[in-house]
Amino acid sequence: MIKVTKLQIPELPTEKPRRLYVYLPAGYENSGKKYPVIYMFDGHNVFYDSHATYGKSWGMGEYLRRSKKQVILVGVECHPENEGRLSEYSPWDIAAGRFRLTGRGRETMEWFTKTLKPAIDSEYRTLPDREHTMIAGSSMGGLMAVYAAVEYGGVFSRAAALSPTIFLNPKKMAELIAGKSLKNTRIYMDYGSAETEEHPAPWRQMFTLAGRLSKAGAYVAARVVPGALHSEAYWEQRIPVFMDYLTDDWK
Repeated sequence: MIKVTKLQIPELPTEKPRRLYVYLPAGYENSGKKYPVIYMFDGHNVFYDSHATYGKSWGMGEYLRRSKKQVILVGVECHPENEGRLSEYSPWDIAAGRFRLTGRGRETMEWFTKTLKPAIDSEYRTLPDREHTMIAGSSMGGLMAVYAAVEYGGVFSRAAALSPTIFLNPKKMAELIAGKSLKNTRIYMDYGSAETEEHPAPWRQMFTLAGRLSKAGAYVAARVVPGALHSEAYWEQRIPVFMDYLTDDWK
């Protein structure tokens, strides 16, 4: 079952309401059990093709039903206006090409951790500890997933970052990781070979980042996916890989 509601985020204002998606596993109503929770950025692209920006979703609902994963999944729609998504999904100010934006990633994560998560834990039967809390995203959402795992490691123990935009400010990311202890943290990252053929630097930066995260104590899986492009259809194909790696011990 997927519940879809609309909400406003006063800390991240927009005139248009956003959609909040909550997936509940089969048997939730009668089980009495508590469940791990996965939070995802770009929630409108997670479940329904009809809601997705480019007409193709990740198909997470179908995967969860098919795999019978016993998890709750919460997806939050991104800022629906102009460059609001880039601002909210960047931990740092953006000065690239035509973009000159204030990074509001910290404000986004403050809302996720101090407003959204407590509300989800209150309304649903969750396992609220960090061991059973994961965050995931792609592109700018992938950057945010890595950021959340590092800066909000007391909340999230697992992160999936598909095609993450880590090349925006690798120096800032390195500074963020320095001195952090990421013990008992799992992070999955990848890129598609076809999305970076002309600019292979993101591959090198990903593996450099993986080394820094590993040195800080995290368990990291980083890979290049042959032939994959930068789109939901290709991220969908990687769902079983990162889900098995990140949630194999969730019973």
